[in-house]
Amino acid sequence: MANRPYLDRYRATTDPLETKSPITTTQPEDTTSQTPWYNPRGWSLCTKLIVSATAIVIILAAILIPVEIIQNKYPNYTPINYTLADTYSGRNFFDQFTYFTDEDPTKGFVVYVNKSTARHLNLTYATETSAILRVDASTPNARSGRNSVRIESRNTYDSGLFIFDIIHTPFGCATWPALWLTDGYNWPMNGEIDVLETTNLGSHGNEITLHTTKGCKMDVKRKQTGQAIFKNCDNVTNGNSGCGVIGDEYTYGEAMNNRGGGVYALELRDAGIRAWFFPTGTVPTDITVGMPDPSSWGIALADFPSTNCDIAAHFKNLSIIVNIDLCGELAAQKQFYDTLYHCPATCSDFVASSPGSFVDAYWEFKSFKVYRA
Repeated sequence: MANRPYLDRYRATTDPLETKSPITTTQPEDTTSQTPWYNPRGWSLCTKLIVSATAIVIILAAILIPVEIIQNKYPNYTPINYTLADTYSGRNFFDQFTYFTDEDPTKGFVVYVNKSTARHLNLTYATETSAILRVDASTPNARSGRNSVRIESRNTYDSGLFIFDIIHTPFGCATWPALWLTDGYNWPMNGEIDVLETTNLGSHGNEITLHTTKGCKMDVKRKQTGQAIFKNCDNVTNGNSGCGVIGDEYTYGEAMNNRGGGVYALELRDAGIRAWFFPTGTVPTDITVGMPDPSSWGIALADFPSTNCDIAAHFKNLSIIVNIDLCGELAAQKQFYDTLYHCPATCSDFVASSPGSFVDAYWEFKSFKVYRA
């Protein structure tokens, strides 16, 4: 066939078995053997997930464990041997106090009278067994504010154990009584401790409260029987509510008085501030014999540990203060005066025109005793 040589030549030049070059193959690199173990590029998906989860756990632990440690940390209230330093009792009770006569700093509808006026009006007097401070319950028309009393101890304290033996607490619409410790001329720098404070009828129990400058918080472990309200003691927070603890209804007012009163004990030390309440008939023997031992009293009504508050830095040069304010920035508030206690008229009108309503507005103390370490 004429075309055969051509076809043969074509086949000769195109036959793959005879003319194709040898095939060379390149194997993929073994990146696993070449990548360091610590390089994530060489990790499998499972390994990456495990490492990521581990990292998250470590980060959370680094954040949460210190917080948990702080919250569960608690000061060492090592027992202290206390020795009697000051006694306020008997007919000389008021000789150890000054009478505050300035305008009420809390804008109360009240006139704080001096010592001679208080004695003349029988607003303060003492016997061998007790001392009484009361509100004027006789003036029929006190349009400029009703007469009352505020006394402040001459002695001041940075620490100590305070035993307040109380027979009667003031109560009634428009009243705002308090037994407290502070440095009135350096407030709030030197702190404030409200041992007893409530408003109006006071039937919801006593509130023990601290007021400080910045840097004192109670968001920590505490050992107390009372109910905590607000945990930041800084006076610029929560409308200067401070950090308080409320007791039950028998810790103040008519309920407490009907049981014969009781003893409030306040311990102020670097480890913290604690307060106990013992109704009459339950006062520990070590208190009655003058050898108080707080370590034997059990859980306090209110506990303010030093965990997140430098007690020594925030509380110093404190006087003991007793007063009965009327209306003012707290007692006249609608939520207390009207809503909670359903008191009549407006607070100031009630105070001005209702002298007979203040017959129960008085403090009666058996004694104050202050012990030092």
